[in-house]
Amino acid sequence: MIGRTVYFVAGAVVGGYVVYRVNRAARAWTPGGIADRVEKQVTSYKEALREFNEDVADAVREHEEELLRRYAADPARREPPALPEN
Repeated sequence: MIGRTVYFVAGAVVGGYVVYRVNRAARAWTPGGIADRVEKQVTSYKEALREFNEDVADAVREHEEELLRRYAADPARREPPALPEN
């Protein structure tokens, strides 16, 4: 009798898990589920691009400061030289 109860409970647990997984998979393929996944991807891409942009801006600033230090005629002058007009 206990053996049957164990099998019954195990079957109920497995059945509940299968229903959960099927509902989750069905939700993933609805328009709302697809939109959620796309939104998460776009958000992660936007964050990655923002971080990349910040890194590039920092590198450009550092490189510009190095060039100004190296080639500025007057050390007090920190602005880049004006370009000649044609």
